[in-house]
Amino acid sequence: MLLGGIRYLLPVIEAAHKLGVYVITADYLPDNIAHTYSDEYVNVSIIDRDAVLKVAKEKQIDGILSFGVDPGVVTAAYVAEKMGLPTPPLESVEILQNKDRFRDFLSENGFNCPFHKGYSSKEDAVKEIAESPRFPVIVKPVDSAGSKGCKRVDDFEALPEAIDGAIAESHSKRFIIEQFLELKGHQTGSDSFSIDNELVFCSFDSQYFKEDAANPYAPIAHVWPSDMPTEAQNELRSELQRLIKLLNLGTSIYNVEARVATDGKAYIMEVSPRGGGNRISEVLKLATGQDLIENNVRYALGLPLLPMTQPEYNGCWVDYVIHCEKCGQFQGIGMEQMPIPDALVDSTLYVSVGDHVEAFAGANRAIGSAFLKFETYKAAEAMVQNSKEWFSIQVVE
Repeated sequence: MLLGGIRYLLPVIEAAHKLGVYVITADYLPDNIAHTYSDEYVNVSIIDRDAVLKVAKEKQIDGILSFGVDPGVVTAAYVAEKMGLPTPPLESVEILQNKDRFRDFLSENGFNCPFHKGYSSKEDAVKEIAESPRFPVIVKPVDSAGSKGCKRVDDFEALPEAIDGAIAESHSKRFIIEQFLELKGHQTGSDSFSIDNELVFCSFDSQYFKEDAANPYAPIAHVWPSDMPTEAQNELRSELQRLIKLLNLGTSIYNVEARVATDGKAYIMEVSPRGGGNRISEVLKLATGQDLIENNVRYALGLPLLPMTQPEYNGCWVDYVIHCEKCGQFQGIGMEQMPIPDALVDSTLYVSVGDHVEAFAGANRAIGSAFLKFETYKAAEAMVQNSKEWFSIQVVE
């Protein structure tokens, strides 16, 4: 059973079908695209874990995943634990999926961690910050992904609006306020994999953002391998390994966000026991030859795993998030002669001419993706930074 119906589930369905597995997709939106490719669809809210459990028992499932679908991650662990199916421990998954609990765990166990506090009350948060202002801060929902509802706040006047935005994107209506860590270099946000508590595949990328985007914290491109200093990567790899053992996560895929701040310290920002959005694991298969998606499916079903090693990249790869800068009616894509004509390996559009599109404010508003391969990081970075010179989106407001 796969929770959700988004496009990022299509390669998971394909991997399962390759293994001869019958796939059931589940959510409350019957028109979602993944349901077209699965063998069966059930209409159930993926955040209602007891309702999902009931359906899972009725269908006698052999495994459950919430790949790339953040709201279903805890539900998948709950159902798997109740049914005796493979999963990381539910308690550990709940810690990872709740931003304030995760920050508390990091602090209590000696990881680098910004000052932070979780709230259920807007009034309590505003009162406490007023009494002891520490700006800049970032306000986030404790339980959302894709940078939805996240906003940097540099002064007290902007705080209430940011809190309202975070609450609106939170399933639990709870939010966290934490120190904004000024970034040194590029943030990383890639997928990794552990087997029996050993971090066997740990990848780091470099994320690129647009400061003038509707959401400046939603990446518009990922580049592998990362240009993060080697010593920082080694530190993060070691700390991720320590985290996995402390939480006894066993075997799992992870989407990891981390950064080096201007204080010189490396920080683990998020670790979610699911595959990332933006087709990250698909690019990693092309770039390293290792299939995280198939291994994730194999683990969920109790099947033997493919061998995995630390990644070695066959070139420099870009996952470019095709997006709009304004809302309107999609008219098409304009593509000029690319600086490196054979760099484009794969491109996929999620919309058709005439469809309404939204300004890019999170991963859920991507309208497509493009995979590109280069010989050098410099060439990859130039493509990302100068994308408007060869690539344009036509939208009529």
